[in-house]
Amino acid sequence: MKKTGRYDASGLLEAQFEPGSRGRVLKNLLGIKTKREMDQIEQREQFRAIEELVEIYGQGHRFTAEDICNIHRIWLRPIYAWAGQYWQVNLTKGDFPFAAAQHIHMLMAEFEKGPLRQFTPCRFRSMNEVVKALAIVHTELILIHPFREGNGRVARLLANLMAAQVGPFLDFTGIIKGIKREEYFVAVRAGLDRNYSPMEKVFSEVIDKTLQA
Repeated sequence: MKKTGRYDASGLLEAQFEPGSRGRVLKNLLGIKTKREMDQIEQREQFRAIEELVEIYGQGHRFTAEDICNIHRIWLRPIYAWAGQYWQVNLTKGDFPFAAAQHIHMLMAEFEKGPLRQFTPCRFRSMNEVVKALAIVHTELILIHPFREGNGRVARLLANLMAAQVGPFLDFTGIIKGIKREEYFVAVRAGLDRNYSPMEKVFSEVIDKTLQA
C-alpha cells in the first residue's frame, strides 16, 4: 500500500489511514477524520504531555532512548495505538531518506551512548555550550526519525525538557510556521555531514527570542 501525503509508507497499522479521511489522517483511537481536528487534538495533548513530563524529568536527569519513547507515548497514547513504538517500515519525505527502519534500535542505542550521555543533563555554564548541546541532540534525533508521526514535535519536547534543566522553555514559533522554517530544514540537512553550525544558529535565535519575550 502506498499513500501520497506527508510520507511514503507501506504495510503496518502505522501506515493505515482513518476510513473516510481521504488519506489525510492516520488511523486513530478517536475515529477523527479531518486533519484540522487532528491537529487541534495533537496540540491539546502536547500541552497536557509537557505538564506530565516536567514532573518526570528533572534538572539532573540524563535522557535515554527509552525516555524518548516515553515522551512520544505520553503525548500520543490517547490518539494512536502505536504511540511510543519505533516505526517498522522505511520512511522518506520528498527526496529526503531517514534512517532505515531495521537500524532504528541500533541508532537510538548509539544516540543514547553518544549525544544523550554527553549533553544531558543540560546544565552547562555558558550559553554556547547550551546551544551546542541542544543543536546536536535535536539534529541527531530528527535524522534518526524513529517514529511514524510526531518526530519534530518530540524533538522539540526533548529540547524544552533539556532547556528546563538550565532555564525557561523555548519559543519555537518562528521555525514552526515562520520565515525561519526553511532555514531550519537546511540546518537538518547539514547535520547529515555532522555540520551542526546551522542548527546552532537556529537555536541561538530561538533562545534570543525566548529571552526577549
